[in-house]
Amino acid sequence: MTTDNILRTSALRTIDIESQSILALKTRIDSEFEGACELIMASPGRVAILGIGKSGHIGRKIAATLASTGSPAVFVHPAEAGHGDLGMITEQDVVVAISNSGTTEEIMTLLPVLKRKGIPLIGLTGATESPLAHECRYVLDVGVKDEACPLGLAPTSSTTAALVMGDALAMALLEARGFTEEDFAISHPGGRLGRKLLVKVEDIMHSGDSIPIVTAHTSLADALVEMSRKGFGMTTVVEAEEIIGVFTDGDLRRCLDAGKDLHTTRVADVMSANFKHITASALAAEAANIMQKSQVYVLIVSDSDHRLSGILKMHDLLQANII
Repeated sequence: MTTDNILRTSALRTIDIESQSILALKTRIDSEFEGACELIMASPGRVAILGIGKSGHIGRKIAATLASTGSPAVFVHPAEAGHGDLGMITEQDVVVAISNSGTTEEIMTLLPVLKRKGIPLIGLTGATESPLAHECRYVLDVGVKDEACPLGLAPTSSTTAALVMGDALAMALLEARGFTEEDFAISHPGGRLGRKLLVKVEDIMHSGDSIPIVTAHTSLADALVEMSRKGFGMTTVVEAEEIIGVFTDGDLRRCLDAGKDLHTTRVADVMSANFKHITASALAAEAANIMQKSQVYVLIVSDSDHRLSGILKMHDLLQANII
């Protein structure tokens, strides 16, 4: 067998073993799982995740997923907890301890203190009859038949199973709490999804003196001066506070091609009365959708009475990380 075949065979075997370990979890979504979810939902505090070694890495990810989907959570390193960090866990919290063997010394050392403080414990373990399991109010079985490691030493299938069970717990809680996209956005204001669901047109539009404005009777020459001064490649046309049209550099080129006189031609005679617009309270993501579908790079912002509120450029959306 060639080296390439050996590599591929090993990789496929790993995926097969871990896939089987994940599928085996489906039979373990039972009353213990439901009880764990209900316990967390009823808790006025946070979910404190304990784990050491590879289980600690999994615990950090589970804590992060819970926290970002509506269930406040924190990861606490068991060894550090034994030297002061246990104060991070209060009587209002629920503890989730991850230990494949159910005998992890650093976690077992903490149990008497947690029990004395009356803090409920949920176990993610591969040993449902272990000392850890006997101390837990609910036990989530993440045991695996085989590790993907051919030596049976490196945690592979077992950590994958624990991670998937943690995700299942987080997603069940998310749906039970009625967690929405808007809630997710609030937890992720710096991410693109958060920006799309939170940023409004009024947050990034240009307004006030920065808006190019001319009247219907303005000459093309004066309109060109206003366009050049404001730098949008267009100008709005406003009469009695109502926007009645726009005049763009594309309109200007067509006027020049047609031999229009810049000093005698009025903007009203050559402006575009049909233009894309949006309200200031609309989401910036909606503005991006209009621009992309209409293939325009500037969008007029107006109110329900067609009064000019601002101007939004495609570049503004890019800078705001909306698109």
